[in-house]
Amino acid sequence: MKNTSYDYLIIGAGVVGSMIARWLSRYQADILLIDKEADLGMGATAANSAIIHPGYDPPPGSLKALTNVRANPMWDQLSAELNFAFERPGDFVVAIGEQELPAVEKLYQQGIKNGVPGMKLISGAEMREQEPLINPQVSGALWASTGGICDPFQVTVAAAENAVMNGAEVLLETEFRDFLMEGSRVIGVRTTRGDFFARWVINAAGIYSDVVMHKAGVRPEFVITPRKGEYFVLDSADIRTRHIYFPIPTEKGKGILVTNTVHGNTIIGPNANIIDDKENTSSTKEGLDEIADGARKLIPSMNLRSVIATFAGLRPMGNARSLNPAVDYHNDFVIEIPRQVQGLVNLGGIESPGLTAAPAIAEMVVALLKDAGDTLIEKKDWNPIRPARPRFRNMSHAERQALCASDSTYGRVICRCENITEGEIVREIHAPIPATTYDAIKRRTWLGTGRCQGGFDMPRVVAILSRELGISPLKVTKRGTGSEFLFRQTKELGVQDAD
Repeated sequence: MKNTSYDYLIIGAGVVGSMIARWLSRYQADILLIDKEADLGMGATAANSAIIHPGYDPPPGSLKALTNVRANPMWDQLSAELNFAFERPGDFVVAIGEQELPAVEKLYQQGIKNGVPGMKLISGAEMREQEPLINPQVSGALWASTGGICDPFQVTVAAAENAVMNGAEVLLETEFRDFLMEGSRVIGVRTTRGDFFARWVINAAGIYSDVVMHKAGVRPEFVITPRKGEYFVLDSADIRTRHIYFPIPTEKGKGILVTNTVHGNTIIGPNANIIDDKENTSSTKEGLDEIADGARKLIPSMNLRSVIATFAGLRPMGNARSLNPAVDYHNDFVIEIPRQVQGLVNLGGIESPGLTAAPAIAEMVVALLKDAGDTLIEKKDWNPIRPARPRFRNMSHAERQALCASDSTYGRVICRCENITEGEIVREIHAPIPATTYDAIKRRTWLGTGRCQGGFDMPRVVAILSRELGISPLKVTKRGTGSEFLFRQTKELGVQDAD
């Protein structure tokens, strides 16, 4: 660490916190981004639908609608500058049966009010032509051409790395405990790694954002309720749909969708079940059955024998009312500088469409700081580009041959399912924000996500991490302290133990 005093300290290194760090890094300032986990994006960012929403779903006038529609067109430039995978296949909201058609019309009109471009209503016949696998009972659909897909973790890493390249610092395994106060002014934070001082502290703590704001005496009535969403991941060799398919939304959310990913898989989910435990990301038989039924409503031929993985994530559902009195909506984003406490930018309830809205939220945070009188001087040498790293699986044979000639470690395939090489793993371990756990390598490279789910690569990755980090294999973890893979070496077993 350079020091313990900063201009801006951001709590939470998910996609929102990382985007804020990147936005602020263009100014002359000392920035620190902290997170309690061993890697970036291990909260709500790590497990979601990876959709860049057009913006027809949030109620007009809400912060969700405003930031969603503002951010959606920003993603093309972001992906070009930060070199992460991004596609715009477009999305459909599909009505099954005549009784669901009015809901599609309502979303269309809502999208017009929100200023969403590229929408149109199509008939059931047109929908069947667009997607032969769709339920033949389809009666119509809303098409939005601006619907996109990304890898949320790639986005988070890319934004945070670009911030680091521009002078920001990142400190992981650093848990927020309390604020440091002088009267009614926040002057820093107390963490598990000591005290850090800052002119401004930004609460981007996701599922724990209510806990953080309450420590400062802000919004004592605001509560984050975890809403669990479970998913299936299907083998890319068995099914590939053409676009993103949503059902008619309900009071619980956007519903169980079917979509491709930028990695070529199809995912289905999520459901939306309110739970009490902010750490419970387990999958359940009941939840997975619910997902299967929802997916088959859209695509009846969905074969769950193609499933290669399941996962679950938590959405930080808040209870804040919209700042617009005309909006009858009780579940909006919180993006504010609270009047009763100085030196705090407070974010909360950043659930869907939080991924989509993240760059606009970062932009809004900067605007709030300027409105509060903070002087932000742009750097003349700010660099928006985060260079891409080689991805062996996406290269031609000639490109692979040239890469291996320059670095022989790219010639050793560690993950056969996804064609990930040792060279790629080593580059991530020594990246601007080092990957120091198996899951960190997995999310950055996509190894371990194919049919064998890491059965082939795991021992090899453990060996590489041990070698590159200079630690014992017994210290290598899956996701941080407490998740070590190995207990002891086999040769340490005595004869009695072996018997």
